[in-house]
Amino acid sequence: MERTTAAQLTRQTETEKTIFARRAVRTYKADPVERALIERVLDAGRMAPSAMNRQPWHFYILTDTETIKLFSRQIGAKVFRETLHSGAAALAKGAKEIAGLLHLSHGLDLHAFQDPVFHGAPVVVFITAPRDNEWAPLDIGMCAQNIMLSAQSLGLSSCPVGFGKFVENTPAYERLMIPPSEQVQLSIIIGYSDETPEPHPRRQDNLSFID
Repeated sequence: MERTTAAQLTRQTETEKTIFARRAVRTYKADPVERALIERVLDAGRMAPSAMNRQPWHFYILTDTETIKLFSRQIGAKVFRETLHSGAAALAKGAKEIAGLLHLSHGLDLHAFQDPVFHGAPVVVFITAPRDNEWAPLDIGMCAQNIMLSAQSLGLSSCPVGFGKFVENTPAYERLMIPPSEQVQLSIIIGYSDETPEPHPRRQDNLSFID
């Protein structure tokens, strides 16, 4: 096996450039994403490793703008109801999360009330796995990262949306036709970015070499 040279360490590979360029985007252009591109990034998700190669993921995709808004409003309402039924500490935390969800920390955004969860993205992907698969959260996380890095490399932007799991308790959920044996683990939004987020600082104090 060839050793990595000092010269190689001074330049980023194309894979590294994609990793370092990816951002969580929450403002999208209205431009639709071609179905072939959607299928291509999901193919990258399928290439993720999984426990015992079970490949537990199933993808449910929304691309109709009005349908996405409907799901978004119903999920946002569900999150709000859950918060109201929580204790005082959870309520304060939930209120902060909802404010961030609706962009209220940056002033009133009327667009956010139309699509408070999916931020106007033209593609929403719900990722499910079997309810009895204890390794599913790890597998889905790796699958989702592949999807988002593939999207970045193809000129698309994305963002993982944890609130998507609340879709199971909304009236719109049945429209996804997800069988009872599956559970929504995560949702991802995909589209053409209409913002240029700055990278957040990364911690450098979390590395420990042992021996």
